[in-house]
Amino acid sequence: MLQINNLKKVFNKGTINEKVIFNNFNLHINKGDFITVIGSNGAGKSTLLNLISGSILPTGGSISLNGRDISALPEHKRTKFIGRVFQNPTLGTSPSMSILENLSMASNKGRKFGLTPGINKKKIALFKESLSGLSLGLENNLSKKVGLLSGGQRQALSLLISTISNPDLLLLDEHTAALDPKTSENIIKLTKSTVSEKNITTVMITHNLNYAIDIGNRLIMLHAGEILLDISGEEKKNLTIPKLLELFNNKSSVDFISDEVAFS
Repeated sequence: MLQINNLKKVFNKGTINEKVIFNNFNLHINKGDFITVIGSNGAGKSTLLNLISGSILPTGGSISLNGRDISALPEHKRTKFIGRVFQNPTLGTSPSMSILENLSMASNKGRKFGLTPGINKKKIALFKESLSGLSLGLENNLSKKVGLLSGGQRQALSLLISTISNPDLLLLDEHTAALDPKTSENIIKLTKSTVSEKNITTVMITHNLNYAIDIGNRLIMLHAGEILLDISGEEKKNLTIPKLLELFNNKSSVDFISDEVAFS
């Protein structure tokens, strides 16, 4: 499904500030995988998602999706088949537009625009049905400007917008980190139900070890741009936080205590 081969990313190449994040990095993601990604600050988690989404391009290697090399494909073209929800709730929506307008734009993603209206009235019933599943009452406020919504409401809407066109791949970049604990739990429940219902291949970065262990079928730990752990199947089902910390300590010479804050 997604194949990353010999990926290399160098920032500030040829300068005194040169920094290599990935060097000959390899990763294969199967269709239907729900992968949680953890790692300390600077491990390369967000850089990996940025490379997959196309917001930055690799220095070397290749990224292929469904057999197509997308390594040099611009980000705006990748959005046709890759959805993304950011940590900041303000990044996934247009605040000056209404809920209806945001959903209409999302449903038209990848299609050519002519002189026809951007809002298809025939889809309003579908939008209302989708919004009702969020249990936030947004289905009754389609004309409300998105900028007036709470952070949790906007993040829920961002998730809906990112999945409304059934993307091949969904990227979740710490999408609950900026929310309060109760709202975070609601967004996680919504994430699980949405991904399960639509069977979307998903990669989710999280600093919450409980989420990393409990959600998805596969867990990857990044450290210094390398995959330190790749756990799936029964091993992941039986995983606990103490076991995960023990595995990390056995694989790395780094003092985990210094990194634990980043995982909390």
